[in-house]
Amino acid sequence: MDCADCGKCWGDACGIFGIYAPGEEAARQTFFGLYGVQHRGQESAGIAVGHDGQIDVHKDAGLVFQVFDEETISHLRGDVALGHVRYSTTGSSDVHNAQPLIGHHSTGPFALGHNGNLVNTIALRDELSVAGSQFHTTTDSEVILHLIEQSAADTLEEAIAQAMPQMQGAYSLGIMTPDRLIAVRDPYGVRPLCIGRFNNDNWVLSSETSGLHVVGAQFVREVQPGEIVTLGPSGMDARQVIQSQRKACCIFEFIYFARPDSHIYGRNIYMSRVRMGNMLARQAPVDADLVIPVPQTGIPHAIGYAQVAGIPFGHGFIKNTYIHRTFITPDQRLRELGVRMKLTPLKEAIAGKRIVVVDDSIVRGTTTGPEIELLRQAGAREIHLRINCPPLRYPCFYGIDTSTREELIAARMSVEEIRQHLGADSLEYLTLSNLTKAIGLPKIHFCTACFDGNYPIPIPEDVKVTKFALEDEPVADS
Repeated sequence: MDCADCGKCWGDACGIFGIYAPGEEAARQTFFGLYGVQHRGQESAGIAVGHDGQIDVHKDAGLVFQVFDEETISHLRGDVALGHVRYSTTGSSDVHNAQPLIGHHSTGPFALGHNGNLVNTIALRDELSVAGSQFHTTTDSEVILHLIEQSAADTLEEAIAQAMPQMQGAYSLGIMTPDRLIAVRDPYGVRPLCIGRFNNDNWVLSSETSGLHVVGAQFVREVQPGEIVTLGPSGMDARQVIQSQRKACCIFEFIYFARPDSHIYGRNIYMSRVRMGNMLARQAPVDADLVIPVPQTGIPHAIGYAQVAGIPFGHGFIKNTYIHRTFITPDQRLRELGVRMKLTPLKEAIAGKRIVVVDDSIVRGTTTGPEIELLRQAGAREIHLRINCPPLRYPCFYGIDTSTREELIAARMSVEEIRQHLGADSLEYLTLSNLTKAIGLPKIHFCTACFDGNYPIPIPEDVKVTKFALEDEPVADS
């Protein structure tokens, strides 16, 4: 899968990185830490810092390096910081939806960054509006902010604990006060969140372990589903607010979303993807001359396939790494050129050969067909498509950018129909049982709703709407 402009992929919701580090330049460390989770969101970036009982924030549209420079970082002074990169799932990509958001509880100011998606956003927003809340964004993250603000609890942690049972859906939260960090995870643990430590008394929270490595922090543990963890002057304090009935981490974290060097459930993502390729080669062998990945996310899957199949691994595409998500509205010509802008076939490597093309998934199918056509034009004799997950037939409501079954090609077509539509000589998907075997954990540990329609958190009928459901709601002036 590739960036959201191509029309192929699901975009993940957001990335969070925070640090509590007295005596350190917390904002600068957070700036670097955000690079470790940049893959989780490319629409906007922000950093909040706490000092002297107050919070300063800088945020804007764009990638981390586009939003921050030496001048902005030098003005963000403090011992505690919270950073966020965003991909929109509820609310548009407008800059007013950038995070962290700043709230005010009776105990003082706080900043909030959210990864996930609530399924009862509209109902909660209506209740909060009646109670006097004014909304400045169109995100479900601001709904969480107002739930905390309206609490009469004596501490911020208690206010968060009171809000958690009201929130239905996926939420991994980073919350910052002027003197501490707070990590929060929903009772199912749909989105990842972990804690690290460096230089003895300095603490880090990050959406993925990949963020820890950047600043030299050591992994301590994952935030448990239904837990609040406070990191501050007293060290680490954990509180189990809601007892988890079952874990339901999004299985797509293992297939695509998480960075290959991250660990979730103690499993390395890269090696899990290699094993998926191993399983797929055993499940769906084919006589061929070369195994190639769709860059970049298909690479470990293809390596695993080639290992077991005994077919040479190679590269059939060169990817233009300078293509980033654009905020320029594409016209039809640009959409048609999208694949050619990103991928160039290596004619000398593939001409006259039988090719196995390995990719992590097919979502909408709008780029896979053009990719196959590029290989045909470059002279490939046969093209056998192998996909390292089951067919995606159901939309996600827990923080992934797709909202209707009609968008998903596997919801409209059989595997054979998809093969014909894409122009491949054969097409095989990894089965769900082989997928979980490759990860090494039973299915009950995961949310697999996108494959089988079994949603662990019930989805209200009136919530099965697009991510722009709140765009017509009145927004107060900032």
